[in-house]
Amino acid sequence: MAAESHMAGELNEDIVQAFAASLRGKLIRPSDPEYDGARHIWNGMIDRCPALIVRVQGTADVVTTVNFAREHGLRLAIRSGGHNVAGNAICDGGLVIDLSLMRGVFVDAVARIARVQGGAIWGDVDRETQLFGLATPSGVISTTGVAALTLHGGYGRLRRKYGLTIDNVLSVEIVCADGQVRTASTTENEDLFWAVRGAGSNFGVVTSFAFQLHPVGPVVAAAIPLYAAADAPVVAAKWRDFTATAPDEISSDLIFSTLPAHAPIPPELQGRAVVGIFAMFSGPAQEGEQLLAPLREFATPMLDLSGPVPYVWIQSGFDANFPKGVRYYQKARDLDHLSDEVIHELCARIAAPPSPRTIIEVLHNGGAMSRMGTDETAYGRRNAPYYVNVSTQWTDPAEDEANIAWARECWASFGKFSSGGMYLNFPGLGEEKEALVRTGYGPNYARLTRVKAKYNPTNLLRMNQNIIPAT
Repeated sequence: MAAESHMAGELNEDIVQAFAASLRGKLIRPSDPEYDGARHIWNGMIDRCPALIVRVQGTADVVTTVNFAREHGLRLAIRSGGHNVAGNAICDGGLVIDLSLMRGVFVDAVARIARVQGGAIWGDVDRETQLFGLATPSGVISTTGVAALTLHGGYGRLRRKYGLTIDNVLSVEIVCADGQVRTASTTENEDLFWAVRGAGSNFGVVTSFAFQLHPVGPVVAAAIPLYAAADAPVVAAKWRDFTATAPDEISSDLIFSTLPAHAPIPPELQGRAVVGIFAMFSGPAQEGEQLLAPLREFATPMLDLSGPVPYVWIQSGFDANFPKGVRYYQKARDLDHLSDEVIHELCARIAAPPSPRTIIEVLHNGGAMSRMGTDETAYGRRNAPYYVNVSTQWTDPAEDEANIAWARECWASFGKFSSGGMYLNFPGLGEEKEALVRTGYGPNYARLTRVKAKYNPTNLLRMNQNIIPAT
């Protein structure tokens, strides 16, 4: 690994001025009025101070910035949406490539392909693709960056019908650590294409994606019943039985949480502990309403938000539950089954959450996402029928230790029900470092180290779930 020769703030002023003049975008420094806004990201627990932030306006700016960082031995971070919970979009003392001005989305409705720039968020994509009744599998919060979510998997409401987000990537344009612009696809730089679909931030800066689109919406059927926490054991068991025979068109989540203090939750229910189901049918809405109906009858719902709704609402309707600036810790792992013992553990853990914003979410996998072989993409294991995401959020820094400790203990408690697969978009703060990455990529890790040695041999791009280049 190449050592960092110095921090960016120690560079000669003439060098920095020449660098700024070589950009079409804007170089932001600590003395600039927009600096604080540019360095703050989604997770309010992350408070880092880069020496230089470059708001790039195109691929040429990205090339210039990557070359500058490499030539001067600078720590380099990549920011697209800034949602990564571990805070890898920002670094102390180094240089940040901020892609937020590169948000173009261009839809070919006939070929069913969307070309998306690297700084776009999923709300940008859904708005443009839904104009034609099309969508690609994506995240579930509209402010999430396309690049970060895609490059490490991409779970969403279409996963069982159309796979993970990476399964729908046709090609990427990527600026690698040597400053070269490459296209990666099934016919060009195939090894790089394999690697970016699951470990992409290790190899370069993706400036654009081509996604396969599918007919979805504009109106879809959703089942969103919210049951009292006392009904959780029964609801969870019935949901497990429902998922055993659910068609691929249904992707559903089981969610243990406390109802938030904002619409669409009625005031008299706000602050109540619940177990909820969030399910979507990706085919015709009328057919979906019939197939989703059993989910609404597991007990007597406290509140039922089910019905035909716009797909864009499905994608953005819960944004308010995950505001920018709150303190976050999220960690996820595969579950081999959802036995009564697992359900008991889920109910016991959520009974004493460290914060009213705490959520434990179980996702039903299978379908299209599980039909991709382990070695077809870098993502790795896909055979687990469920995964669990432990997510807590709070506002007071004095509560950091309690929330993180609870989440880590909770996450660890599900280890006995897991063969080891993990979702590296939710890595906590990445505390386990290489051990976490090795476990996450499983049998694909060794191959990834060899691809890393080819395209990023000095580990210039290491603000990520880092893969050490093979020697």
